[in-house]
Amino acid sequence: MNNRVELFEESLALLKSLIRTPSFSREEEETATIIAQFFTAKGIVPYRKANNIWVYNKWYSTDKPTILLNSHHDTVKPNTGYTRDPFSPDIVDGKLYGLGSNDAGGCLVSLIATFLHFYEDKDLKYNFCLAATAEEEISGKCGIESIVSDLGALDFAIVGEPTLMDLAIAEKGLMVLDCTAHGISGHAARDEGENALYKALADIEWFRSYQFERESNKLGPIKMSVTMIQCGVQHNVVPATCDYVVDVRTTDAYSNEETLEIIKLHVQSDVHARSTRLNSSSIPEDHPLVLSGVSLGKKTYGSPTMSDQALLRIPSVKLGPGFSGRSHMADEFIFLDEIRKGIDDYINILEKIV
Repeated sequence: MNNRVELFEESLALLKSLIRTPSFSREEEETATIIAQFFTAKGIVPYRKANNIWVYNKWYSTDKPTILLNSHHDTVKPNTGYTRDPFSPDIVDGKLYGLGSNDAGGCLVSLIATFLHFYEDKDLKYNFCLAATAEEEISGKCGIESIVSDLGALDFAIVGEPTLMDLAIAEKGLMVLDCTAHGISGHAARDEGENALYKALADIEWFRSYQFERESNKLGPIKMSVTMIQCGVQHNVVPATCDYVVDVRTTDAYSNEETLEIIKLHVQSDVHARSTRLNSSSIPEDHPLVLSGVSLGKKTYGSPTMSDQALLRIPSVKLGPGFSGRSHMADEFIFLDEIRKGIDDYINILEKIV
């Protein structure tokens, strides 16, 4: 299908259907079914694992390299500031309102439209694999990570997230650290014990001020933020332990494992990473996909926020219609023109390559 007006109309109808259907992370069964039925109605065979759906172009060949087009259909829960029904896909003044409209429904349906545009083409240089995945909002293990091995060989990817159709050619990774400082309990009125809180404060100051030796050209420094603390049982007892949580946004200057080892060398607290699997990701600036986007006037940048790129082990770019600042906001919306432009830009960028 090459009629972009028709592609847009179908995309809008699909997005409205997805908005009407709650799809919180780990609860995406119904939207997965909607997406699968959408492809089946077009004579395209969908594959499904849990709440993940994927499809291949008509003339897929194992002799060709493959481009992955990926976005997610799960959403966060609506925050308390909503003044509209989050599940009502209302169009007002050129805006489509609804939970997941911007993050990342507009991206997903625009990538599906792009996949359909190329689906029938027989002489492409690349295959296309389109994956609509689950659990992105919680970096869950039953999302894209669970199906990568099922998709076949992949060469590079477009991950659909709202970027105003500029190219995020790198993004930070994430480690969440659970830390415990140890002291000795005693009575607060006497000179007894070793205060675990004071020990924690020394380490917390290190997290606040430490600068790693290497800095990413695209992403800048690693950022560490202490975000939670829990200590003490009552006012007159010197605390024996102090627990705190550190949010660490990693870069391509160090692996997550290297970053963790450096941290452990510098603090007294016990440090446990909940996971080291959410890595920083990037794509070379001279990659054909990046060069194609730049030739069409797209900007490149390094993104501080994380997406499913963190779980891919291939070059990838984060690219999509919508604005990141609207993600998770009350009365979330996407402009209809952003979806139209998203479809056009995705197609125009890829046509230069495939």
